[in-house]
Amino acid sequence: MASRRMETKPVITCLKTLLIIYSFVFWITGVILLAVGVWGKLTLGTYISLIAENSTNAPYVLIGTGTTIIVFGLFGCFATCRGSPWMLKLYAMFLSLVFLAELVAGISGFVFRHEIKDTFLRTYTEAIQNYNKNDERSHAVDNVQESLSCCGIQSYTNWSTSPYFFKHGIPTSCCMNSSDCNTQDLRNMTVAATKGCYDLVTSFMETNMGIIAGVAFGIAFSQLIGMLLACCLSRFITANQYEMV
Repeated sequence: MASRRMETKPVITCLKTLLIIYSFVFWITGVILLAVGVWGKLTLGTYISLIAENSTNAPYVLIGTGTTIIVFGLFGCFATCRGSPWMLKLYAMFLSLVFLAELVAGISGFVFRHEIKDTFLRTYTEAIQNYNKNDERSHAVDNVQESLSCCGIQSYTNWSTSPYFFKHGIPTSCCMNSSDCNTQDLRNMTVAATKGCYDLVTSFMETNMGIIAGVAFGIAFSQLIGMLLACCLSRFITANQYEMV
């Protein structure tokens, strides 16, 4: 028995080293997800508020997931150093749950990407029709038009059917040059930006969501390595009754 332990000790030591390295990398991915969630809230919050028919907590989900991964990454390092089989099994179980959640989220986003575009077209049209310059959707429309230098959905002519246009003209966010945009100019659509916002927003979202999806899929499949290492180490420790002193 003693000789068997001596033979398997290098294998267990190797597995422990690899799992600690993996757990550290896993912890780093949690930091990345947390950063992406914060970035998404600050950068994409305006676009998400227009794409979602109701309020969405997508950035907060990323922030919460990243924070949870950070905690369990530290737990994985602790479990590995302790050489506790049940802790390692718990760690592997958590990795499998995160893997499944990220895989389902990524596949759902890919499958329903066209529905997201249709939803954006509908909600953006409604936002223009109900524009009053004061509510959250109106601020979102202004932010999109100002940041992307666009006006309307397909073009500035979409504003001609909005009740707001009949009272005030186009929003100031539509003007190509805000410094030259006075009250009289707002009723003259020649001062409006010529590009519509729909194509620009969907292109912007596809580019950035592609980056987020790539990061999520990469993290998801890396968890298969962690699950394998944790299960193998737990099995070796249990089979050989190995304990850290």
